[in-house]
Amino acid sequence: MEKTITLAHGNGGKLTHELISSLFLPAFRNPALEAGADSALLELPPGRVVFTTDSHVVTPLFFPGGDIGKLAVNGTVNDLAVMGARPLYLSCGFIIEDGFAFSELERVTRSMAEAAREAGVQIVTGDTKVVEKGAVDGLFVNTSGVGVLRSDAPAGVASIRPGDAVILSGTIGDHGMAIYAGREGIELQTSLQSDCAAITPLVELALSASAGIRVMRDPTRGGLATTLNEFTSRRPFGIELDERALPVREEVRGVCELLGFDPLFVANEGKLVLIASPDSAEAVVEALRGHALGREAAIIGRVTERAPGRVYLRTLVGGERILDMLTGDMLPRIC
Repeated sequence: MEKTITLAHGNGGKLTHELISSLFLPAFRNPALEAGADSALLELPPGRVVFTTDSHVVTPLFFPGGDIGKLAVNGTVNDLAVMGARPLYLSCGFIIEDGFAFSELERVTRSMAEAAREAGVQIVTGDTKVVEKGAVDGLFVNTSGVGVLRSDAPAGVASIRPGDAVILSGTIGDHGMAIYAGREGIELQTSLQSDCAAITPLVELALSASAGIRVMRDPTRGGLATTLNEFTSRRPFGIELDERALPVREEVRGVCELLGFDPLFVANEGKLVLIASPDSAEAVVEALRGHALGREAAIIGRVTERAPGRVYLRTLVGGERILDMLTGDMLPRIC
């Protein structure tokens, strides 16, 4: 019989310690974790500390281009990076269903360790809880992250001015549509994959290219349209997008048209959207295109004095459409 996680693995006793010593410690090994204390004692460079947390309940746990472990690491790393921070340390908390396959937990753990190495962060502390069958859908993962703010970090939304450029690092909707297609068993002729990745290299390239970056975000739940609405909400400016400039994969566009989804509201997990001064926009795009994750970077719109507090789309046929924040839950359990 396949080895499974039991309630005893979460009771703090012998099996819990065996799980930590045989699986988590070898995978995430670093001095702070090896100390075996209840908390990690960390060395931080001088500067302001940036802290974030995120919980991940994606289904299925394994999907084209990633899994819940890779997603948990990269999602938290990206939240730190877009603030202009250098991500340094992560925690991870596992909530596991009784009977969950040990081999799947190993697979998730290995994926987290690989993602952390690629992102240049250390997983330094964690926690494991096991709950009764049916109380959790297999596995939930929480990750929290700590970083130190760069000296060239963007000033934030308050610094946005009319005329600024809206820049996107690549195609939208890849993650949400890959999750949905896998979940629903939709067969695609092309290999659509999640864009799940750490965008730290893109952030570094953008900030190195120009001091004119106002604000950065990773457009995850709610998609690009919702993120841009967060910029304009209760602000004296609006944002105009050009539909012709939006990079969307044909397979994503096709699935969205088939099912009635809008790529502008579909989640991404490896994209960067930023607002930059008009005189620096081309340099930022050129810098982003120098990295594999930013090959399709483009200026997709402008900040405008027109329609303060609004985001609107100039369509392919020359019309206009207001893009409000996402309401309801178009695609649940995508991160």
